[in-house]
This record gives sequence, C-alpha cells and structure tokens, in this order.
Amino acid sequence: MALSLVAVAVNLRTAMASVPPLVQTIGADLHLSNAALGALTTLPVLCMGVFAPLAQRIALRVGAAGAIELAVVCVAVGLGLRFAGGQAWALYAGTFVAGVGIAIGGTLLPGLVKELFPPQRSGLVTGLYMLAMMGGAGASSALSVPLRDRLGSWEASLGSWSMLALVGVLAWLPVWRGHTRHRAANPTLLVPARLPWGHLTAWLVATYLSLQSIEFYSTLAWLAPTYTGRGWDATHAGYLLSVFTAAQLVSGLLGPVLTDRIHDHRTLLVAASVLGLLGQAGLWLAPGAAPWVWATVLGFGQGASFSLGLVLMVDYAQTPAASARLAGMAFFFSYGIASLGPATMGALRDATGGFQAVWMTLTLLMVGQIAVSAVLRPGLRRVE
Repeated sequence: MALSLVAVAVNLRTAMASVPPLVQTIGADLHLSNAALGALTTLPVLCMGVFAPLAQRIALRVGAAGAIELAVVCVAVGLGLRFAGGQAWALYAGTFVAGVGIAIGGTLLPGLVKELFPPQRSGLVTGLYMLAMMGGAGASSALSVPLRDRLGSWEASLGSWSMLALVGVLAWLPVWRGHTRHRAANPTLLVPARLPWGHLTAWLVATYLSLQSIEFYSTLAWLAPTYTGRGWDATHAGYLLSVFTAAQLVSGLLGPVLTDRIHDHRTLLVAASVLGLLGQAGLWLAPGAAPWVWATVLGFGQGASFSLGLVLMVDYAQTPAASARLAGMAFFFSYGIASLGPATMGALRDATGGFQAVWMTLTLLMVGQIAVSAVLRPGLRRVE
C-alpha cells in the first residue's frame, strides 16, 4: 500500500513544476504575458481549492481509493493534452484537467493514511508520500529543459510526464480493489458529512495552509524566471528550482517522522517557518549573493512546512472521515487563496519591472506563517 501511495503521490506536482523552467520559451511561442504564464501554475492550485469539496462526494459514490484512481487518470489525461500545447487552449485545458485530478487525490490521501495505517506510523507514511510528491516536482523541473532538447519541443517535454501518471494508474489498481472490498464490509464509511466551516481548529489549519501555499506556489512559479531574468540560461535556472525541490525531499520526510516523537508540533512548525523566512529574505535582499543557499534553505523550510500541514489534518481529526472533512475544507480555502499567488506575483513583476517586490511580499507573508504556527498547540479541539 505504501508503494502504491508513493506511485500516486509522485504525480501530484509534475503538472506545475515542469512548467517554470520553460516559461520563457512558452511565452515567446504563444505570446503570453507574465500574468498569463503565472496562470499555468495558478490554474492547478485553483482547481485544488475549488474541487477539494467535490472529492468527498466522489468518494461517497466510488470509495476513496476509487476516487484516487480517477484522480490519477485525470492527471494522465491532462498531461497528455499538453502534447498539443502549441495551441494555447490545449495547454490550459490539459492543465485544468490535471488540476482536477490533483485536487481529488491530494484531498483524499490524508484520510486514507489515517484509515489504512496505524497511528504510530502516520507521520512516517505522510513523509513518504511527501517525499514522492516533492521528488516528482524536483525531477520534472530539472528535466524539463533537457527533455525539450531531446524530444524537440516544449510540448513533448510537458506531455511526457503523462507516462509517469500511467504508472500511478496501474500501481493503484490493487489498492482500489482491496479498498472496495473493505468499503463493502464497512457501510458506515459511506455516511456523508459536511465540511467543518464552524470549527475554530479547522480555520487555523486552513489559515496556516493558505500562507504556506501562497509562498510555495509563488516560489515554484517565479524562482527560475527570477534568475533567467538575471542572465542565467534556462537549464541552470531549472537546476536551481530542482535544488529548491530536492531540499524539500529531505525536510518533507524528516518533519512528519519527527512528529511521531515530538508531542508539541509547534516546535517543528515554527522552526520550519523560520527557515522559510531566511530563504525568502535572502532572495529579496541579496539575490545574487548566494542563490543556491537561499534556494536550499527555503526548500528545507517549505518542504517541512507543507508536510507538517498534512500531519495536522491527521492530528486534528478523530476519524478518517473527519480527516477527509478537514482536508476538504482546508484545501478549498487555502488553495482558493493560494491560486491568486503566482498570477498576482506575475502582475507585480509586470508592474515593477523586477522581482524584488515579489520576494519582499513573500517574506512578509512568512512572518504571518510563523505567527499562526505558534498558535497550533496540541490541545486544540479536534474535528469529529
């Protein structure tokens, strides 16, 4: 089950991370503005917010594992449409379809972790699928330009990641069949429930994830373009983005594993946010001094911050169904807000003529994340 989980999770960021190293080529080919290019990262994030509540309704009909199978199929189809990305409508349509799949899969995976694995292993398993997710992001950003050169076009480079999604489709089939039998034997799992809009803890988790997601997706969209704008070639800018995502592989696994041993998770949440603050501030105040260091430190902070956010959706829920409810509400709110990040930062770059204002804004938002992290104490009321 853990290997199947990894095979699915590795596909949950490739649709977004494969684009930034190629934005200049895509923009020149399709005559798109920086704001329009930012929308290629924004659109999946918006889908992750809008369609997160829909995930529960789909799971109610076909089961959580069946819904995740459908999600990976959507990612494969959406990425496959990018082979026709020379037409702007196909590029955006494929991004939308993949975004719907990412929304469904990302919303339901925390609940399945709580359902299928013992509590003392939830942190480790969360770390494993976080590791896979960031690994897919790192590989797609590092290989986008080499694949373009090897395959002959940016369309083929972006579309080639659909092959990885097909692996996820096949790997998840045994889990789907097993979970279908489990679901038939436990009809109480089919009881629908509303999202916890009136729950204070749910709002705190959603606010934390909103800040973290704005920072992450804005960084994902504009880190590489920041340095191509400073004269770097696209390949090395893609490598810088890969360093950012590679650092998340380490902290994304380590953070959840430490939660199995450290009771008060505020220690980890605040520490991760401080690392993110240092990285963002470096990109703002001294972008040319040590870009590889800033990308690494920011990656450590962002990877741990996101993976710890996934653990919160397990910790602050009493049951797997409650975890899915909390995830649906938190993702709907946080990704809806975060979807404005990449395009807004692109518009800010268009208005100011540079990226300094972008990194200043993200640094200030990181201060807010530290403040929210300090409030997420262990004794908060859990979602029932």
